[in-house]
Formats: sequence, C-alpha cells, structure tokens
Amino acid sequence: MITSPEAAQRLARAIASDLSLYNKDKIIQGIEEDNFFELLANEIEEGRAHYMKKVDPSIVENTNFFDLALVDIILARSADVKSKIW
Repeated sequence: MITSPEAAQRLARAIASDLSLYNKDKIIQGIEEDNFFELLANEIEEGRAHYMKKVDPSIVENTNFFDLALVDIILARSADVKSKIW
C-alpha cells in the first residue's frame, strides 16, 4: 500500500503515461470530437481502480493526483491536436 503522497503522484502519472502510450488513436479521436472522457471511460476507470487499489485511502480521499495526471500527461501533451475546445 502506497502511503506517501509523492509515491501516489508518481503512480498516477505512470498510469496516465501507460494510458497515453496504449490509446494514442482513441486519445486523438476523443480530443478532436470533444468526447475524450466518454471515449476512454473504460480505460480511465481501469486505471483509476488500479490506482485506488494501490494507494492508501486517506491519500485518495484528500488529493486528486489521478485526475491531475490525466490532464498533465495526456491532455496537455496533446495540445497540438486540433480541437473545438482549444
């Protein structure tokens, strides 16, 4: 069980990185069509479940490392994809 916020943040970023690596086409499609979270709902929930299984509940309840990692690792790095939202 991960009890360090720093380690929890690293895990969240690693999971987001894996999502990015293995779902490139879906990520591009989701950004272009403005349905990123809907299109990748299963993958995101699988990643979130893994994160929550590994991280101490007090960290999960008091931080949003997983959601921040999705934005920082996947969305921000995909800023070059044409989208209605940016």
